[in-house]
Formats: sequence, structure tokens, C-alpha cells
Amino acid sequence: MNKLLFIPVLVFLFSGCNQNKDADPIDDSSTFLITAGEWPKKSSVNTKAQLVLNEWAEYKALDASFDALYTVENREDLILIVEDLIEKQKLLEASEHPEVFDRPQIKSRMKVFKTFFLKIKGNLEYRLDIEEPVLETIEAYNALRNQFNVVVNNTLDTKLILDE
Repeated sequence: MNKLLFIPVLVFLFSGCNQNKDADPIDDSSTFLITAGEWPKKSSVNTKAQLVLNEWAEYKALDASFDALYTVENREDLILIVEDLIEKQKLLEASEHPEVFDRPQIKSRMKVFKTFFLKIKGNLEYRLDIEEPVLETIEAYNALRNQFNVVVNNTLDTKLILDE
């Protein structure tokens, strides 16, 4: 009886070990391609805001590094650029903001921007899809740039309103 039970178990084990070896290998990071051409472009900043931003060295460094995001071709490039952008964002937060942009509206958008970069970094570490966080990051960066325009174009004096 034991011999009869032993033979089907052996057949079952050998058939289970002989699986299809032509299965797709796990995506290697060297074959992972990113299509940055489909991403939305940076929004423009008006000339008043650009004059102030040109004097802010930390922001200029972040802006130049952000442009490198559009040249990404694979996962390793994106990892390097995201690490660089996170460091530049830390320097930007610690820097002396121009008086015009030293407002809670600007600082909150910088925090949102940093949050989305950390989300990209997390997705890269766990090998998840990065398309959604990259699009959210670009949207947050455009919101920051639009807020620069709003702050510069705002001619309403809040001190006059609060005094009355």
C-alpha cells in the first residue's frame, strides 16, 4: 500500500518541478524605460516674479535640476535626479526666502512639492509605477510657479484692510 501511494506522490512532485522555463523574467531596472515626452510641461512665470526668482540662488538650482526630470530615460536616471531634487528642496526650505515670497502660501506649496518627490522615491524603492507620482509632482511644481505669479501680481494691501 505504501508503494502505491509513494509512486503518485513522486510523479506529482516531478511534474510540479518541471514548470515552463520560458516565463517572462522580472523587469530589470536596466530595461525599464520612462516616456517623459507625455508629461505636462512647466508653467511659465511672469517677468515680475522671474526678476525676484533670478536673485534666489537656491530656487534657480532647484529649477535647473527640475528640468533634468524631463530628460530621464530609465529608473537609475530617475533615482539620481529625485535624490538631487530632494537635496535641493531641503536647501531651498532652509534658505532665506525673498521678502515677496516669504509667505505661508509659498511655503505650503513647497512642502506639497517635497511630499510628491518623496512619493516618487518610495515608489522607486518598492518598484511601483512612478507615472502617477511624477505627474502629481509636476502639477505641484506648476502650482508653486503659479503661486509666485499670484503673489507678485497681488496689489491688494492687507494692512489697509486689517486696520479698518
